[in-house]
Amino acid sequence: MIEKRMSQPFDIRQFPGLPPEVVKAFEAQQFELAVERAARQHEQAVGAEKDVFITELKALVEKLESQVADHRRTKFGSKSEKLSPDQLELALEDQETAIAETQQQIDEVQNKLDQLDKTAKDKKPRKPRKPRTLPEGLPRVERVINPENIVCPCGCGDMVKIGEDRSERLDVIPAQYQVVVTVRPKYACPKGRTGVVQAKAPAHLLENSWPTEALLAQITVAKFCDFNPLNRQSVAMARNGAPIDRAVLSDWMGRTGALIAPVVDHMAMLLLKGSTRLYVDETTAPVLDPGRGKTKTGYFWAVLRDDRGWNGPSPPGVVFHYRPGRKGEYAQEILKGFDGTIQVDAYGGYTALGTSKRVGGAPLKLAYCWSHGRRALIKAQPKAGSPIVDEALLQIAAIYKIEAEIRGLPTAQRRAVRQEKSRPLVDKFFDWLNAQAGRVSRKSELGKALAYMLRRQEGFRLFLDDGHVDMDSNLVENAIRSPAMTRRNTLFAGHDDGARCWARFASLIGTCRINGVEPYAYLLDLYTKLANGHLKKDIDALMPWAYAAATSSQMSSPGTP
Repeated sequence: MIEKRMSQPFDIRQFPGLPPEVVKAFEAQQFELAVERAARQHEQAVGAEKDVFITELKALVEKLESQVADHRRTKFGSKSEKLSPDQLELALEDQETAIAETQQQIDEVQNKLDQLDKTAKDKKPRKPRKPRTLPEGLPRVERVINPENIVCPCGCGDMVKIGEDRSERLDVIPAQYQVVVTVRPKYACPKGRTGVVQAKAPAHLLENSWPTEALLAQITVAKFCDFNPLNRQSVAMARNGAPIDRAVLSDWMGRTGALIAPVVDHMAMLLLKGSTRLYVDETTAPVLDPGRGKTKTGYFWAVLRDDRGWNGPSPPGVVFHYRPGRKGEYAQEILKGFDGTIQVDAYGGYTALGTSKRVGGAPLKLAYCWSHGRRALIKAQPKAGSPIVDEALLQIAAIYKIEAEIRGLPTAQRRAVRQEKSRPLVDKFFDWLNAQAGRVSRKSELGKALAYMLRRQEGFRLFLDDGHVDMDSNLVENAIRSPAMTRRNTLFAGHDDGARCWARFASLIGTCRINGVEPYAYLLDLYTKLANGHLKKDIDALMPWAYAAATSSQMSSPGTP
């Protein structure tokens, strides 16, 4: 009770007889005590608020650590081997979005804590995150923001500029559709002595139809490069003032697909006739089966040339061939006329190509993919781990390290290095693998994985004796992801012919990608040239790599802006 009474403010008015100076001194003391009490209460309130923020921050940091761990497991863990590339991209996309959201929440809480600690003298201000540098090729629009008033307070006149701060942000110009009205005036002799003069009508890829070549190129890229189906494009176009039905867009793409067929066929022929080594792979292409109301499984067969590994003269390219199945006869049909080496996985449909039973040419050499062999080992690894798998991966990694050192060297040098450095490692690996196979049950998953590589030693060793050959077929697997992503968003093709059309567009865009060509620019150029009859003049000039060479020479020529 005594402590409670003493904590209460003292009322000096109870003593009216005190001298004025005593009253004044007492009031000053009471004021200081009140200020101290208020400061203490504020500090307690700030401390309580800080404790709340710190607790929230700790929870967010734990959440972030968990999200980062999940992201690493998805990207690098064994589970990633079970996901298709498109599924993996989807999972990583969502996980990265979640990580960014949590990081933003952490920044906001940290900023609140910094504001509470702004009075701390030893507190260093946090440096803001440095933004990434934006591409140099993008146009720059400068917006100069001057102070409202630059008149110097001292009266000397206007202040002088001594420097500036610059920052860059990425902006976008929304899509805008317009109608191009072509006007061709007619002229005639005023006295009627001669005929009528009029400019020739410009050529169009799709005659008697609405789209310009630029619009067709945009629709093509949106569907086959950005994986945006036509029905979604139709909705977006209507939202931007151009209500074009999906069926109309389909008609445009079908007619365009027929017109580019000679270009893709010619590119396929060039890959077969002008190559010593090709990559081949296949992926599913679901196609609607109208008679059953279900989908049937067709296949895109990818044939890819990329000689950059040995600095070859031929430009890279990829052609997708649609076939209604996965039979080996389709591989023979597609590769008819090719003689050389193919880099493939161990799918049995390729086996006949390496024998006297091959139709359409001499037996091919089959170079098997080490990446698939490594993947089989990882997949067979027990949950508890396996010393055999761990050792196998270390030995394979040592061989891959040599490959990284000789990439881009001429074939003779690649073969010489492989004979000296890689062959002893490969011999050691298969000797060791054979020894381990005797210790493991043949029926176990690990036993099957070991047998997978042992039975195909000849194909796995082929790269040692041929400088043109790589260790794996990863390049064609990467190229095949594009139609796989289109498949994920489109779900299926509506018809076999529609799938063939799909394959043509995928071929052009895939070849653009591996040649470093912007697909829209190339397709606009291609469609314009096709409209003007360039196909009959010089079909070789219509190839994506020819466009790349032409644009590169234009950029490097003197006087080019």
